[in-house]
Amino acid sequence: MKESADAAVPSFPRRMVLLVDDDILILGLLSKHLEMGGFEVRIATSGAMALDMVAGGGREPDLALLDVQMPGMDGIVLAARLQSGYGIPFMFLSATHDAGIVAQATDGGAVGYLVKPVDVANIVPSVRAAMARADEIRGLRNSESRLTLALNAGRETGMAVGVLMERYRTDRDSAFRIMREHARSRQRKLNDVALEILESAESLNRFSAAFGAEPVLKK
Repeated sequence: MKESADAAVPSFPRRMVLLVDDDILILGLLSKHLEMGGFEVRIATSGAMALDMVAGGGREPDLALLDVQMPGMDGIVLAARLQSGYGIPFMFLSATHDAGIVAQATDGGAVGYLVKPVDVANIVPSVRAAMARADEIRGLRNSESRLTLALNAGRETGMAVGVLMERYRTDRDSAFRIMREHARSRQRKLNDVALEILESAESLNRFSAAFGAEPVLKK
């Protein structure tokens, strides 16, 4: 039986916005327009409620849209909790364009800032732009992490090659080739073998002074 064209199209979840404001009318108005714009929306009337929702498990929001001034936990504090605990990007809603609050929001890592009363015609484009900015920042951070890991791995491999050269009086190319063949024959990562060599050299270094010998691994 031939499947329908719709059945063959994969279904992707809509991007989710966590909307937090103590004003029920604003929550209703903004959530309606965001849903019409294609977003899935979760709403909370306080910072504590928002944290409970996120901590409750399930899918995390792609962006949090937070009112700055709320009773109890304000938006600035909530943003810091969402960022440090879950890595959720955020933008702010505020009744003021006070330069101090804007600076505090920017320093805290906000990817957007909207002033009330919000022009509902601009809410969807503003949220899309904030999400794009958050995606860009996340991509840069991931690239930086991968680069750091690669550099560390290269440094460790180079040090391990140096240990083999010193221990077996061989040249760099031969030391690297033998270490690589050892890793391949045992189906292990080259960096794992390098770390093992360095750990062994570090263990032997503890006895160097007692025997009056040169350390195997020189810092």
